[in-house]
Amino acid sequence: MMFHSHKITIVRLKKPNTANINQELQWLGSSLGLFSLRDKDRSCFRLFIEMLKSAKRGERLSSDELSHRLQLTRGTTVHHLNKLMDSGIVIKDKNRYLLRVDSLQDLIGEIRKDIKRTVDDLEEMAKEIDNTLGF
Repeated sequence: MMFHSHKITIVRLKKPNTANINQELQWLGSSLGLFSLRDKDRSCFRLFIEMLKSAKRGERLSSDELSHRLQLTRGTTVHHLNKLMDSGIVIKDKNRYLLRVDSLQDLIGEIRKDIKRTVDDLEEMAKEIDNTLGF
């Protein structure tokens, strides 16, 4: 089994008070460390939304298709795709990009599993180090 490393950032943010889908999606992505203040034109957020829409339609899109749909440069699109792949949210298959799973709930479940595996590995290593040091 091949294991891919993922950089997962979890930020505890206050949930939005209103039932506004854009604010909820922004909160979700920001809580996952995907969007930052540096993303002034919200290009990563827009890419994330387009990836959600394409998952719902069962589409796999190329970086050129995503760039065209979002009116972003290919460089900006690839930069954000790499960030989403590094986090384990997007996968690449034959020069096409897709969400790792088909729904946000499944995505969060997969991230939970990734985090649990990482914490389990950390705990196991800490135990081994403690044993070596005589604790």
